[in-house]
Amino acid sequence: MRKTFIAGNWKMNLTQSGATELAAGLVAKLADNTTVEVAICPSFGFLSGVAEQLASSHISLGAQNLYPAECGAYTGELNAEMLLDLGCEYVILGHSERRHLPELDESNEFINLKIKSAIATGLKPILCVGELLEEREAGRTTTVVEQQLTNSLADITAEQIELITIAYEPVWAIGTGKVATPEQAEEVHGSIRAWLRDRFNDLVADTTRIQYGGSVKPENARELLGQPNIDGALVGGAALSTDSFAGIIENA
Repeated sequence: MRKTFIAGNWKMNLTQSGATELAAGLVAKLADNTTVEVAICPSFGFLSGVAEQLASSHISLGAQNLYPAECGAYTGELNAEMLLDLGCEYVILGHSERRHLPELDESNEFINLKIKSAIATGLKPILCVGELLEEREAGRTTTVVEQQLTNSLADITAEQIELITIAYEPVWAIGTGKVATPEQAEEVHGSIRAWLRDRFNDLVADTTRIQYGGSVKPENARELLGQPNIDGALVGGAALSTDSFAGIIENA
């Protein structure tokens, strides 16, 4: 049985002092909980301070993005080597906000470059996939998700995908308070696992962790994470509270 993996994505919601205080609170709250794997992903500017708080704990550090270049004149960007140097183990890539906000508008092909860059340096990508509300209503969820997987994971080998966690996050459930029913989430997770089986092999399909992300809370975590193909959660807003995030983990 795979461990459940919970990642807290703090987005752009905290100050430096707030981030370090929240990290310290989670370290204390989760000190005795070693049955699940936990990572938290603060904004770039807070990585160093949060890393100090996590140093003696079993909680891993992750980043929210990276730029896929080894070096160069990319003002304001951080590459995979920089993230490793800051203590990161994970990096979130292809988040729905980066895919769909008009000012960001990241393509699957660009996300693929990021995944390759992360893997080349030993970072573990958390690849986000998911459909818009109009795509779900048109019955295109599976088609959209499989297209994102196919293009975002182009040229990735069965050995390389061992480093990758996939997070299904329906765009209509991100920060809206709406949440996919356990049955809806399980159906998509099952289709992702079937895609992995067809694209790679049985071992990859059975061992790749597939998270659910989209308004996960302590109140719905047990039922969601109890589904056969849901291996964990990518938590956004609920990760901004020690009690809320810990409640999700306890219910996992």
